Amino acid sequence: MRAAVLGSPVEHSKSPILHRAAYRALGLDGWTYDRIECTGEQLPGMLDGFGPEWVGVSVTMPGKVSALNYAGERTERAVLAGSANTLVRTASGWRADCTDVDGIAGALRGAGVVDLSGKAVTVVGAGGTSRPAIVALAGLGAAAVTVVARSADRASETLQCAVSAGLRAEFADMADPRLTAIASASAVLVSTVPAAGAEHIATALAHAPLVLDAIYDPWPTPLAAAVELAGGTVVGGLAMLLEQAYGQVEQFTGEPAPRAAMRAALATAQ
Repeated sequence: MRAAVLGSPVEHSKSPILHRAAYRALGLDGWTYDRIECTGEQLPGMLDGFGPEWVGVSVTMPGKVSALNYAGERTERAVLAGSANTLVRTASGWRADCTDVDGIAGALRGAGVVDLSGKAVTVVGAGGTSRPAIVALAGLGAAAVTVVARSADRASETLQCAVSAGLRAEFADMADPRLTAIASASAVLVSTVPAAGAEHIATALAHAPLVLDAIYDPWPTPLAAAVELAGGTVVGGLAMLLEQAYGQVEQFTGEPAPRAAMRAALATAQ
């Protein structure tokens, strides 16, 4: 059986480390997991050419919206997030899911965040990971979110996702002078932008008491460094990567994820 991670660029992805370790631990001899360079535009044609030996694919940027649109079956949370990082082969085609929601929620729980009831949160960015972050934060009970992005137009789909998830939502430009106050008032801040994307506002965002930065390469990001300097708690993208991979392994194989083996493989690779 075959699986892979599709994205562009994809050479930095550590997903093969996790999936290969899982397949070994489960005794799935002959199962492979590779990296394949693939843009969102290329994704449908590539999947059309995959044979029956393909059990599933992980999808990273920039193909998550394309993956959702391609699938003939979609989970409710993938539709709500407007994003799919997981495609699973079914008898009739492909099913789209968004285990990024599990990744973000699991990484936050690992940092002690189990209940955000009534709390305000912040999400930085409006790309393909911002909406899964919204869904995860809503699932933890958050009541309100500020979406920080380059423009209101760019943030419109993320803001709509927040409203659909039951959150009060507002927009803040990256140049908004209120950023320090917004971060300070947030129980959690999740950054979904590239490392350089938050560098110019890192000092302001670092006033949040707990920051999840979805990036893991390069690390530490300017934001992560600013949070540590400010004395806050920062959670890196590797925690999110690990947590989202558990669900993918289970959907691809039909077996419980060997979590200890996957954690150990990732720790060894760092």
